[in-house]
Amino acid sequence: MFWYHEEVERLERKEVLPKGEKLRVLFYGSSSIRLWPNLEEDFSELDIINQGFGGSTLAACCWFFKRLVPQYKPDIIVFYGGDNDLGDGRHPEEVFIFFKEIMGLIKEFCGDIPVGFISVKPSFNREYLLNSIDYTNKIIGEEITDRYPNCQMIDVYTEMYAINKVSGELFESDGLHMTEVGYDIWRTAVKEQFLNRFISESFPIDKTPKI
Repeated sequence: MFWYHEEVERLERKEVLPKGEKLRVLFYGSSSIRLWPNLEEDFSELDIINQGFGGSTLAACCWFFKRLVPQYKPDIIVFYGGDNDLGDGRHPEEVFIFFKEIMGLIKEFCGDIPVGFISVKPSFNREYLLNSIDYTNKIIGEEITDRYPNCQMIDVYTEMYAINKVSGELFESDGLHMTEVGYDIWRTAVKEQFLNRFISESFPIDKTPKI
């Protein structure tokens, strides 16, 4: 996985700031995470760390996990992967195996913290993979329900698929990377399906004005 090394080394050099009063949420995964515009502003009530790296597969996220995640001591992790694995010809079952591996890494190095897995998105560029994407989301979602009470599948697939059928406004010209309209769906889904649940249950946000 040498083609990732330059970007991984850049992320490794990112300063690890002392933990403040805000909850620390680490976003991890492929370019859909790395290119998220206004990520910190979208979740301004939280301390956001963006550790996405372009073109990464879920396999690569597992491989580089120990170099890019534990040192930040996150309270919560949100990650996206599997899209590029399927695009590279891997089967849904292989993505499922890597999902279980990264969940094991999170538990080993970060503890039993809340984890949000953003479902594999549908896109024009990978329309030929829709059946595989749908099946990947299905088997990972079932695994989360059965085995990971601290994890939530964040469903972006359903709304994006519905909009894709009538509009091309979710994607850039490459048919793969999202516009701000696409990220609006992601932001709302992360908040409503995941953060609102886990923060309100276990990690209340301190809304006291910071001086």
